[in-house]
Amino acid sequence: MPLYMDIHYKIAGLTAEGLAEAHKRDVQVQGKHGVHWLNYWYSVDTGRAYCMYEAPDAESGEACHREAHGIIADEITEVDKGA
Repeated sequence: MPLYMDIHYKIAGLTAEGLAEAHKRDVQVQGKHGVHWLNYWYSVDTGRAYCMYEAPDAESGEACHREAHGIIADEITEVDKGA
């Protein structure tokens, strides 16, 4: 299954706790969209959040985010897993 990394450039008021809650909501609805959320990262310095997931296509991850919490990524890139 394809692997994707999405980037949220700046989410007003985002905290590490808020991102953890958003990820939890993503996981709760992921099956409806054929998505498997693998991990996420947050940079306090830049305010950016990064999410990695497997899905049939990039749009499935976007649909999952939309349903779970409404925070849509600014950029989605298909990536290959390194060694």
